[in-house]
Amino acid sequence: MSEILTSSATKVIAFQLKDKEYAFPVQQVQSIEKLMHITRVPGTSPFIKGVINLRGVVTPIVDLRSRFQLPEEYNEQARIIITVSGDTEIGLIVDGANDVLDIPGSVIELQPEGVGGAEEDYIVGVAKLEKRLIILLDLEKVL
Repeated sequence: MSEILTSSATKVIAFQLKDKEYAFPVQQVQSIEKLMHITRVPGTSPFIKGVINLRGVVTPIVDLRSRFQLPEEYNEQARIIITVSGDTEIGLIVDGANDVLDIPGSVIELQPEGVGGAEEDYIVGVAKLEKRLIILLDLEKVL
């Protein structure tokens, strides 16, 4: 993920969680799906909601609100972003998928010290685009 901080421009998928905007590099995203029935799997971490059958592939689902210790509340804008990590597909529940953006390397800053919050360990940097602040996440660390 450190290539984000050194590249001239990075294409990302921006998504919403509560009142913040986050992003992953677009090459790590396979698809964006509407929220669907999730089958619970006993004995998993609290942030793992279960699995879905997506086009014949059993895909584990991670609730990012739960992962970042935010209250769980969903509406019709909630989406599952299907990501690829190595050979594994993993779905991430988010409040809404916003945009595909090109972020110039010049607007990306390292995470400020003492930002705090549960998501702090997963942040690579912060991009300032006009009036938007987009938090760039390290998918490997999130998972």
